[in-house]
Formats: sequence, C-alpha cells, structure tokens
Amino acid sequence: MTPKHSVSVAGIVVRDDGRILVIKRRDNHQWQAPGGVLELEEGFEAGVRREVLEETGVTVSVEHLTGVYKNMVQGVVALVYRCRPVAGSPVATAEATEVKWMTKDEVCAAMRPAFAVRVLDAFDHGVHSRAHDGTVLMVDTDLGPCLPQ
Repeated sequence: MTPKHSVSVAGIVVRDDGRILVIKRRDNHQWQAPGGVLELEEGFEAGVRREVLEETGVTVSVEHLTGVYKNMVQGVVALVYRCRPVAGSPVATAEATEVKWMTKDEVCAAMRPAFAVRVLDAFDHGVHSRAHDGTVLMVDTDLGPCLPQ
C-alpha cells in the first residue's frame, strides 16, 4: 500500500505589537497556532484564512509562506504562513478552548518545540523546512534562544 500524506495549513498571526495569536486545541489540549487540514477544493491561502477564522473568530490577511513542516510519525505536511489580523476579536470556538495573544517567550514556554519553532520561524526572513515527530524536531539546527539545541 502506498503511504498517504495529509496537507494542513497554519497561520502565525502577528499583531503590530509582536504578539502572536494562539489557541489551546480542544482535541489535544496543546497550545498551537491556528490551523488544520486543507480542504480538497481550496487553495493554501484560502485554507489559512478559513482555519484561523473558524478557530479564533479573527479574520486575517495572509502575508507569506514561512515554513513547511512534516510530522514524520503521522505523515502530515503543514504549510505555515505569516498573517496579520484585519478584523474580529479572539473567542473560544468548537475547536479551541482558549484563544489568546502571546509573546514569543510565552509561546516558547507553552508550546512543544515542534510547534513553537513554527512561530519563531515566522519572524525570520526566508522559508524554513523542518521535520519532527510531533514533539521534537528531528534535525540539529539553530532553533533560537528558547528551544533546546
């Protein structure tokens, strides 16, 4: 049987003050950037806008791709985009028990390294490509001041 991958998208939504919009997922109780599985009929940016709105109540403008991440255990490939908020206020939703604006330091303290790095990568120039096991990155790279080397 041929292995299959799932494609997901996520938005790193950054306010003018540098705070990042994050959710506490209802299904696994983990802090992450809003995102989810890309629908078959939608484009990447449309999927990001839909997922962020569904999970946070915030409408965003998609700025640019910041990274491609693969969960090697689950076969999920995630395309992550930096976004900016344009309307709405964060609210808990059917998919998120909590939605709030965090600093980069708060993200580092609250998220698993494999997901915190997505946020940090959105503040760098360029597009990153990383693999992880759902918790830990599977390569040795400079991950910034808050993540273990």
